[in-house]
Amino acid sequence: MAKKASKDVPVSTEKSSQPSESRAMSPFREFDRMLDTFFDRGWMPSRWEHPLWQRFAAFEKGMPKVDVIDRDTEVVVRAEVPGFEREELDVSVTDGAVTIKGDHREESKAEEGEYFHSEISRGSFTRTVALPSEIDADKAAASFKNGVLELTLPKLKQANRRKVEVK
Repeated sequence: MAKKASKDVPVSTEKSSQPSESRAMSPFREFDRMLDTFFDRGWMPSRWEHPLWQRFAAFEKGMPKVDVIDRDTEVVVRAEVPGFEREELDVSVTDGAVTIKGDHREESKAEEGEYFHSEISRGSFTRTVALPSEIDADKAAASFKNGVLELTLPKLKQANRRKVEVK
């Protein structure tokens, strides 16, 4: 069974009608890093330091990495959501899928003498993951600790695993 974490995340069992998004901006950042290794810019700042690109940084938080673990009596779903707080997450479960939503808002201010700079950024994601078997959505449990969301979903029917000999 999953370990009990210090904070519980509410889980709703209602169905979601929003489609999931599946791409993040990180491939562009990886391409820029690759160009930096080929061409030494030295004096020239990276284009990712430009304020316009910083607005796209919210998309990096956009698609959490998800592990789905199929055990005999339960399915465990773990999602990495660094930078998000428990209150910013919404989890819904159906018999065949889990939908994880996050909405993050951040504000930064800098003031030095006559210079004043303020930015407000907002990032959100929706990720739906298909489950390998039917689960009991009413008995679903969720916990959140150190940026990792863990869902424990009991199966409706226990899997009958047996070892198969390879010939």
